[in-house]
Amino acid sequence: MAHEELHLNLRNLTLDDYGQLQTLMDQIYDDIGGAWPKDTIEALVEQFPDGQICIEDNGQLVAVALTVCVKYERFSNPHTYDDLILRNEKIWHNADGDSLYGLDVFIHPEYRGYRLGRRLYEARKELCRSMNLRAILAGGRIPGYYKYSDQYSPAEYIERVDRKEIYDPILTFQLSNDFQVTRLMHKYLPEDEKSLGYATLLEWRNILYTPPSSVLNVKKTQVRLGAVQWQMREFTSVDEVLKQVEYFVDALSDYKSDFALFPEFFNAPLMGLTDQMDQTRAIRFLAGFTEQFRDEMSEMAVSYNINIITGSMPLLENDRVYNVSYLCHRDGRVDEQRKIHITPHERRDWVIEGGTDFEVFDTDAGRVAIMICYDIEFPELGRIAASQEVDIILVPFWTDTKNGYLRVRHCAQARAIENECYVVITGSVGNLPKVENLDVQYAQSSVFSPSDFAFPHDAVMAETTPNTEMIMFSDMDLEKLKLVRNEGSVTNLKDRRVDMYELRKK
Repeated sequence: MAHEELHLNLRNLTLDDYGQLQTLMDQIYDDIGGAWPKDTIEALVEQFPDGQICIEDNGQLVAVALTVCVKYERFSNPHTYDDLILRNEKIWHNADGDSLYGLDVFIHPEYRGYRLGRRLYEARKELCRSMNLRAILAGGRIPGYYKYSDQYSPAEYIERVDRKEIYDPILTFQLSNDFQVTRLMHKYLPEDEKSLGYATLLEWRNILYTPPSSVLNVKKTQVRLGAVQWQMREFTSVDEVLKQVEYFVDALSDYKSDFALFPEFFNAPLMGLTDQMDQTRAIRFLAGFTEQFRDEMSEMAVSYNINIITGSMPLLENDRVYNVSYLCHRDGRVDEQRKIHITPHERRDWVIEGGTDFEVFDTDAGRVAIMICYDIEFPELGRIAASQEVDIILVPFWTDTKNGYLRVRHCAQARAIENECYVVITGSVGNLPKVENLDVQYAQSSVFSPSDFAFPHDAVMAETTPNTEMIMFSDMDLEKLKLVRNEGSVTNLKDRRVDMYELRKK
């Protein structure tokens, strides 16, 4: 068959197709009984038309996939093909089922090599997703096994097929289409002499499946994040800073943002109100306002219906200073994350100490982690967050020079790629002549994504104009993270060599 003569059409099977389907099934399944009776196929088409998929070439049926709905709990356990057959050779279809069951896929011999089976499988997967079903199950024959039965057990044969040491016309195809063998079934189809009655129970899980629940309890998958690229300026009071904070919170809320992210040490201009000769005293002076900022920004989160990440501020506790960020949820809860890795400057001039706890937080718009500036330059934290299924890593930062900024930027982009999550960085701009060690700023706030087809070609979803006060928005699709982690061009998280190394949090 010359490819230039092909005219393929993917569609649903109809009652008028039985004649061609019978001829095709008799040809393919001559060793196990041939075609289903007409009444059986007509019942399938009438009960579940969307599940009966075919490909025709110039009006000729050349490939077919037959499918029913079943209960996962019943058919993810051992069963036989006869468990799907009712009286009068009707096939079991449960309209209330939560999974698809692949009955048959068969291709005209002259059309093998055109990957028509893959088209049918992709159509099944799309049907599974569109119906919000849990999985696709199938009992897979292993028709090549009879050639090796005197050498290998069925389990050994399956393992060798998986390692591509043996080619099996059905199992090899199933494995190449992302199906997983979950168990070996005995006497699945006793008349299947080539498989010696054995079959694999295969499963493809719909990672986008959402169990039925109350609409109010469904977590958002489309998330809007807003970030503030903050202009450092002279302030004369705490109230003046808070008014500027509320201005930005109000603006971000007006655009229906789920998050508002502020930079590291955004309220540092208040150190200009005290003596700059002693830097350790100046940072402790600033820490005196932290509780007020936390409480008032928490109140804003509730009032403006937006989750606020408060940048970071110094916290004085038991005569020790920490660099802390607060996550003010819009339901009134407040979580905190202390900076883990302290820069030489913070340690030397402000005597700041590193925190000892690192967490991933559940919000009403995904699972988030906060890594304050220098923390993003350490890949271990990102990997810990990824192991806890983080969706978004939030990075409030402060850098004075472009090379310092680029360290944060490039490391943040690496964390997004290697951990298959979104990473947002935001910093401060402008000059602050009256505050020692914070007199100049450099920032370009950005949102990074994994690097794959579902995301921007450069893996940059949004970014600001460098060194300009402004707000930035980015809409994030959390479902895309599930897809890239399981079906991406590469799967960084799945492909880690955990047999060689592991990461442990003390």
